[in-house]
Amino acid sequence: MDADLAAASRPPEMSYGQYLGLDQLLAAQNPRSGEHDEMVFIVIHQASELWLKLCLHELTAACNHIAQDDLGAALKMIARVSRIQAQLIQSWDVLSTMTPADYSRFRDALGASSGFQSYQYRALEFVMGAKNPALLAVHAKDVAVHAMLRDRLGAPSLYDEALRLLARRGFALPADVTERDFAQPLGPHAAVEAAWLQVYRNTETYWDLYDLAEKLVDLEYRFQQWRFGHLKTVERIIGHKPGTGGTSGVAYLARALDHRFFPDLIAVRSGV
Repeated sequence: MDADLAAASRPPEMSYGQYLGLDQLLAAQNPRSGEHDEMVFIVIHQASELWLKLCLHELTAACNHIAQDDLGAALKMIARVSRIQAQLIQSWDVLSTMTPADYSRFRDALGASSGFQSYQYRALEFVMGAKNPALLAVHAKDVAVHAMLRDRLGAPSLYDEALRLLARRGFALPADVTERDFAQPLGPHAAVEAAWLQVYRNTETYWDLYDLAEKLVDLEYRFQQWRFGHLKTVERIIGHKPGTGGTSGVAYLARALDHRFFPDLIAVRSGV
Protein backbone atom coordinates (compact mmCIF):
# COMPACT_ATOMS: atom_id res chain seq x y z
CA MET A 1 0.00 0.00 0.00
CA ASP A 2 2.77 2.43 0.95
CA ALA A 3 4.62 1.56 -2.26
CA ASP A 4 1.50 2.31 -4.30
CA LEU A 5 1.10 5.73 -2.60
CA ALA A 6 4.76 6.54 -3.19
CA ALA A 7 4.48 5.61 -6.85
CA ALA A 8 1.36 7.71 -7.27
CA SER A 9 3.05 10.75 -5.72
CA ARG A 10 6.05 10.63 -8.04
CA PRO A 11 5.92 13.05 -10.98
CA PRO A 12 5.43 11.33 -14.35
CA GLU A 13 8.66 10.37 -16.08
CA MET A 14 9.85 12.92 -18.59
CA SER A 15 10.53 11.68 -22.11
CA TYR A 16 13.30 12.83 -24.45
CA GLY A 17 10.78 14.68 -26.59
CA GLN A 18 9.21 16.45 -23.63
CA TYR A 19 12.55 17.60 -22.24
CA LEU A 20 13.58 19.08 -25.59
CA GLY A 21 10.13 20.44 -26.45
CA LEU A 22 10.23 18.54 -29.73
CA ASP A 23 6.52 18.85 -30.43
CA GLN A 24 6.84 22.64 -30.52
CA LEU A 25 10.22 22.62 -32.22
CA LEU A 26 9.25 20.26 -35.04
CA ALA A 27 5.94 22.04 -35.59
CA ALA A 28 7.74 25.33 -36.33
CA GLN A 29 8.56 24.51 -39.97
CA ASN A 30 5.73 25.88 -42.08
CA PRO A 31 6.56 26.19 -45.78
CA ARG A 32 4.33 28.66 -47.59
CA SER A 33 4.87 27.70 -51.21
CA GLY A 34 4.55 23.92 -51.35
CA GLU A 35 7.95 23.74 -53.07
CA HIS A 36 10.25 20.93 -51.92
CA ASP A 37 13.35 23.10 -51.31
CA GLU A 38 11.61 25.62 -49.09
CA MET A 39 11.91 23.15 -46.19
CA VAL A 40 15.71 23.14 -46.59
CA PHE A 41 15.75 26.93 -46.47
CA ILE A 42 13.60 27.08 -43.34
CA VAL A 43 15.45 24.38 -41.40
CA ILE A 44 18.90 25.84 -42.13
CA HIS A 45 17.86 29.28 -40.94
CA GLN A 46 16.01 28.01 -37.87
CA ALA A 47 18.97 25.85 -36.88
CA SER A 48 21.25 28.86 -37.35
CA GLU A 49 19.08 30.89 -35.00
CA LEU A 50 19.42 28.16 -32.36
CA TRP A 51 23.21 28.27 -32.73
CA LEU A 52 23.08 32.08 -32.47
CA LYS A 53 21.11 31.74 -29.24
CA LEU A 54 23.86 29.54 -27.84
CA CYS A 55 26.56 31.98 -29.02
CA LEU A 56 24.82 34.80 -27.16
CA HIS A 57 24.43 32.63 -24.07
CA GLU A 58 28.15 31.84 -24.04
CA LEU A 59 29.53 35.29 -24.90
CA THR A 60 27.25 37.10 -22.46
CA ALA A 61 28.56 34.84 -19.72
CA ALA A 62 32.13 35.32 -20.98
CA CYS A 63 31.72 39.10 -20.65
CA ASN A 64 30.57 38.69 -17.07
CA HIS A 65 33.47 36.38 -16.20
CA ILE A 66 36.06 38.75 -17.69
CA ALA A 67 34.51 41.62 -15.71
CA GLN A 68 35.03 39.51 -12.57
CA ASP A 69 38.67 38.68 -13.50
CA ASP A 70 37.72 35.04 -14.05
CA LEU A 71 39.57 34.38 -17.29
CA GLY A 72 39.56 30.59 -17.12
CA ALA A 73 35.81 30.25 -17.53
CA ALA A 74 35.67 33.02 -20.14
CA LEU A 75 38.35 31.40 -22.30
CA LYS A 76 36.43 28.14 -22.37
CA MET A 77 33.22 29.91 -23.40
CA ILE A 78 34.89 31.89 -26.18
CA ALA A 79 36.53 28.71 -27.49
CA ARG A 80 33.13 27.00 -27.48
CA VAL A 81 31.65 29.78 -29.61
CA SER A 82 34.45 29.29 -32.14
CA ARG A 83 33.37 25.64 -32.39
CA ILE A 84 29.75 26.73 -32.81
CA GLN A 85 30.84 29.03 -35.62
CA ALA A 86 32.28 25.99 -37.38
CA GLN A 87 28.77 24.46 -37.36
CA LEU A 88 27.31 27.67 -38.76
CA ILE A 89 29.93 27.75 -41.52
CA GLN A 90 29.09 24.17 -42.54
CA SER A 91 25.40 25.04 -42.84
CA TRP A 92 26.18 27.03 -46.00
CA ASP A 93 27.36 23.78 -47.63
CA VAL A 94 23.86 22.37 -47.23
CA LEU A 95 22.09 25.52 -48.41
CA SER A 96 24.37 25.81 -51.45
CA THR A 97 22.92 22.56 -52.82
CA MET A 98 19.98 24.73 -53.83
CA THR A 99 20.13 26.01 -57.41
CA PRO A 100 18.86 29.41 -58.64
CA ALA A 101 15.86 27.66 -60.18
CA ASP A 102 15.08 25.87 -56.90
CA TYR A 103 15.13 29.12 -54.93
CA SER A 104 13.19 31.17 -57.45
CA ARG A 105 10.23 28.80 -57.13
CA PHE A 106 9.54 29.87 -53.54
CA ARG A 107 11.39 33.18 -53.15
CA ASP A 108 8.18 35.24 -53.47
CA ALA A 109 6.78 33.38 -50.43
CA LEU A 110 9.44 35.08 -48.27
CA GLY A 111 7.91 38.50 -48.90
CA ALA A 112 10.07 41.20 -47.32
CA SER A 113 11.61 38.86 -44.74
CA SER A 114 15.40 38.81 -44.71
CA GLY A 115 18.32 37.59 -42.64
CA PHE A 116 19.13 41.29 -42.22
CA GLN A 117 16.20 41.32 -39.78
CA SER A 118 17.73 38.64 -37.51
CA TYR A 119 17.80 40.32 -34.12
CA GLN A 120 19.98 37.59 -32.64
CA TYR A 121 22.62 38.17 -35.31
CA ARG A 122 22.50 41.89 -34.54
CA ALA A 123 22.79 41.20 -30.81
CA LEU A 124 25.81 38.97 -31.48
CA GLU A 125 27.50 41.76 -33.44
CA PHE A 126 26.84 44.18 -30.56
CA VAL A 127 28.19 41.73 -27.98
CA MET A 128 31.35 41.27 -30.04
CA GLY A 129 31.80 45.03 -30.41
CA ALA A 130 30.41 45.97 -33.83
CA LYS A 131 28.24 48.82 -32.54
CA ASN A 132 26.00 50.77 -34.91
CA PRO A 133 23.06 52.63 -33.29
CA ALA A 134 21.44 53.20 -36.68
CA LEU A 135 20.69 49.48 -37.00
CA LEU A 136 18.18 49.64 -34.13
CA ALA A 137 15.70 51.27 -36.52
CA VAL A 138 15.18 47.94 -38.33
CA HIS A 139 13.56 46.58 -35.15
CA ALA A 140 11.62 49.66 -34.07
CA LYS A 141 8.22 47.98 -34.51
CA ASP A 142 9.01 45.18 -32.05
CA VAL A 143 9.15 46.89 -28.65
CA ALA A 144 10.67 43.97 -26.73
CA VAL A 145 13.34 43.21 -29.34
CA HIS A 146 14.19 46.90 -29.72
CA ALA A 147 14.64 47.24 -25.95
CA MET A 148 16.85 44.13 -25.81
CA LEU A 149 19.06 45.39 -28.62
CA ARG A 150 19.25 48.86 -27.10
CA ASP A 151 20.52 47.30 -23.87
CA ARG A 152 23.07 45.19 -25.77
CA LEU A 153 24.18 48.25 -27.70
CA GLY A 154 24.81 50.30 -24.57
CA ALA A 155 26.56 47.56 -22.60
CA PRO A 156 30.32 46.91 -22.72
CA SER A 157 31.13 44.41 -25.45
CA LEU A 158 33.36 41.37 -25.13
CA TYR A 159 36.26 43.45 -26.42
CA ASP A 160 35.41 46.34 -24.10
CA GLU A 161 35.61 43.97 -21.14
CA ALA A 162 38.95 42.63 -22.40
CA LEU A 163 40.33 46.18 -22.59
CA ARG A 164 39.00 47.06 -19.16
CA LEU A 165 40.78 43.96 -17.88
CA LEU A 166 44.03 45.21 -19.43
CA ALA A 167 43.55 48.52 -17.60
CA ARG A 168 42.98 46.72 -14.29
CA ARG A 169 46.21 44.79 -14.90
CA GLY A 170 48.12 48.07 -15.11
CA PHE A 171 48.26 48.77 -18.84
CA ALA A 172 48.02 52.45 -19.77
CA LEU A 173 44.61 52.76 -21.40
CA PRO A 174 42.83 56.13 -21.34
CA ALA A 175 39.27 56.75 -20.20
CA ASP A 176 38.10 57.23 -23.79
CA VAL A 177 38.72 53.48 -24.15
CA THR A 178 37.63 52.08 -20.78
CA GLU A 179 34.86 54.49 -19.73
CA ARG A 180 33.47 55.63 -23.06
CA ASP A 181 29.96 55.59 -24.52
CA PHE A 182 29.74 51.87 -25.22
CA ALA A 183 26.92 52.36 -27.72
CA GLN A 184 29.47 53.83 -30.12
CA PRO A 185 32.00 51.77 -32.09
CA LEU A 186 35.62 51.68 -30.99
CA GLY A 187 37.98 51.84 -33.93
CA PRO A 188 41.73 51.22 -33.98
CA HIS A 189 43.44 52.96 -31.05
CA ALA A 190 47.17 53.57 -30.60
CA ALA A 191 47.12 53.01 -26.83
CA VAL A 192 45.21 49.74 -27.23
CA GLU A 193 47.62 48.48 -29.87
CA ALA A 194 50.57 49.43 -27.63
CA ALA A 195 49.06 47.45 -24.73
CA TRP A 196 48.51 44.35 -26.83
CA LEU A 197 52.01 44.68 -28.29
CA GLN A 198 53.41 44.51 -24.77
CA VAL A 199 51.39 41.35 -24.16
CA TYR A 200 52.57 39.72 -27.38
CA ARG A 201 56.21 40.59 -26.72
CA ASN A 202 56.04 39.15 -23.20
CA THR A 203 53.85 36.10 -23.55
CA GLU A 204 55.26 34.23 -20.55
CA THR A 205 54.56 37.19 -18.25
CA TYR A 206 51.08 37.80 -19.63
CA TRP A 207 50.15 34.28 -20.73
CA ASP A 208 46.46 34.47 -19.78
CA LEU A 209 46.04 37.81 -21.56
CA TYR A 210 47.87 36.43 -24.58
CA ASP A 211 45.56 33.40 -24.55
CA LEU A 212 42.55 35.73 -24.37
CA ALA A 213 43.84 37.74 -27.34
CA GLU A 214 44.33 34.61 -29.45
CA LYS A 215 40.88 33.30 -28.51
CA LEU A 216 39.41 36.60 -29.71
CA VAL A 217 41.38 36.43 -32.97
CA ASP A 218 40.10 32.90 -33.55
CA LEU A 219 36.54 34.05 -32.85
CA GLU A 220 36.81 36.83 -35.43
CA TYR A 221 38.52 34.53 -37.93
CA ARG A 222 35.63 32.08 -37.83
CA PHE A 223 33.03 34.84 -37.85
CA GLN A 224 34.59 36.19 -41.04
CA GLN A 225 34.60 32.69 -42.55
CA TRP A 226 30.89 32.50 -41.77
CA ARG A 227 30.30 35.88 -43.43
CA PHE A 228 32.32 34.80 -46.47
CA GLY A 229 30.38 31.54 -46.71
CA HIS A 230 27.16 33.53 -46.61
CA LEU A 231 28.36 35.82 -49.38
CA LYS A 232 29.44 32.96 -51.67
CA THR A 233 26.23 31.01 -51.05
CA VAL A 234 24.06 34.02 -51.88
CA GLU A 235 26.21 34.74 -54.94
CA ARG A 236 25.83 31.13 -56.07
CA ILE A 237 22.05 31.08 -55.66
CA ILE A 238 20.87 34.57 -56.68
CA GLY A 239 23.94 36.15 -58.27
CA HIS A 240 23.85 39.93 -57.85
CA LYS A 241 20.08 40.36 -57.47
CA PRO A 242 18.91 42.56 -54.56
CA GLY A 243 18.21 40.79 -51.26
CA THR A 244 14.63 40.11 -50.16
CA GLY A 245 14.82 42.66 -47.33
CA GLY A 246 15.86 45.52 -49.60
CA THR A 247 19.64 45.18 -49.16
CA SER A 248 21.97 45.11 -52.15
CA GLY A 249 22.57 41.40 -51.60
CA VAL A 250 26.10 40.28 -52.42
CA ALA A 251 27.45 43.85 -52.41
CA TYR A 252 26.14 44.39 -48.87
CA LEU A 253 27.67 41.13 -47.66
CA ALA A 254 31.00 42.01 -49.28
CA ARG A 255 31.12 45.31 -47.38
CA ALA A 256 30.48 43.47 -44.12
CA LEU A 257 33.71 41.52 -44.63
CA ASP A 258 35.65 44.77 -44.21
CA HIS A 259 34.30 45.32 -40.69
CA ARG A 260 36.66 44.06 -37.98
CA PHE A 261 35.72 43.38 -34.38
CA PHE A 262 39.23 43.54 -32.90
CA PRO A 263 41.33 45.67 -35.28
CA ASP A 264 44.19 46.20 -32.82
CA LEU A 265 44.74 42.45 -32.48
CA ILE A 266 45.35 42.25 -36.24
CA ALA A 267 47.47 45.40 -36.42
CA VAL A 268 49.70 44.28 -33.55
CA ARG A 269 50.92 41.30 -35.56
CA SER A 270 53.10 43.54 -37.72
CA GLY A 271 55.09 44.65 -34.67
CA VAL A 272 55.67 41.37 -32.86
